[in-house]
Amino acid sequence: MDDKRKRKAMLLGVGVDCDDGEVRVTSAENFVLVGGSHDTHECMQDRCIKFNEILGSRGKRIEDLERQELMDVAAECEMPLVSSDQKRH
Repeated sequence: MDDKRKRKAMLLGVGVDCDDGEVRVTSAENFVLVGGSHDTHECMQDRCIKFNEILGSRGKRIEDLERQELMDVAAECEMPLVSSDQKRH
């Protein structure tokens, strides 16, 4: 890849169960989290922290992960992922 255009990857977390009118947004390394109730947003944050800890322990960045390794790390964090190639019903 051209040095001017480095590969960048992130995960987007979306919570849809907010009923208190609060707008919750968290940005962190590898993630942007939007929405959700207080509990849901906190849960997403905890899973993102664990995800980043696992990456750090492996000495990797999210951009370094092959698809299966990304899915494995997410599963280890109990993080449900929706893939762009999943069939929609």
